[in-house]
Amino acid sequence: MSRAALLVLADGRFPAGGHAHSGGAEAAVRAGRITDAASLEAFCRGRLHTSGAVAASVAAASALGVDCGALDRAADARTPSPALRVTARRLGRQLTRAARTTWPSPELDALALLFPKGAHQPVVLGLAARAAGLGALDAAYCSLYEGMSGPATAVVRLLGLDPFDATGVLARLAEEVDRVAQDAVEVAERVVTDGVGVLPARSAPLLEIGAEVHAGWPVRLFAS
Repeated sequence: MSRAALLVLADGRFPAGGHAHSGGAEAAVRAGRITDAASLEAFCRGRLHTSGAVAASVAAASALGVDCGALDRAADARTPSPALRVTARRLGRQLTRAARTTWPSPELDALALLFPKGAHQPVVLGLAARAAGLGALDAAYCSLYEGMSGPATAVVRLLGLDPFDATGVLARLAEEVDRVAQDAVEVAERVVTDGVGVLPARSAPLLEIGAEVHAGWPVRLFAS
C-alpha cells in the first residue's frame, strides 16, 4: 500500500472532473445558506454526516471488492434527486477514465464495460483506490475529503471567502472526518457479509432540492 497513491487520488488536480462541481454550495450560496466561514462549516458538517457518510461507506465497500453492480444500485436508491444521480454518474465516468490511465486494472476495465455512461462516483472511487493498492479506510477518507473540499473551494470563488478561512473549516472538521471514515469502514465490512442493505441511507433534503433548482438555472458557475 502506498500513501503516495492516496495523495495522487485525493489531489484536487487529479483529472476526475471534481473541480467543475461545487457539491451543492452554489445553490446554498444563492439561497443565503452560506454567507461566511461559519455557515460554510455548518454546510460541510451537514454533508459530512449525511450524503458524505453514505458515499464514504459505498467507496469503502467498493475498495473491499463488493460487487459494483449491487453497490451502484444501492447508491442510486440513496440518491433521490435525478440531477444528483446524473452528476454522480458523470463524475464516475470521468474518474473511471482517469483511474484506468493512472492505475490500469482489469476491474476498472470491467466497470467501464458494465457502466459505459458511468457508475456512481463513490463506486468508482473505491475501485480506483483498490487498483492503486489502497484500502477501504483510504477510500473513505478520500471520499469524505473530496465531499468537503469541493464546497470549500467553490465558496472561495463564489463569495470571495478568504482561502485561509476556508482551509480552517476543513481543519476544524478533521476529527469528525476521522470518526465518519472509521464508521464507513465498519459498515463496509458488514456489507461484505450481510449485503448492501446495511449501507446507511441518510437524507439531506436541502441538498437534493438545491440540486434540482440549480439544474434549471440558465447561468451557473459550477455544473452542480
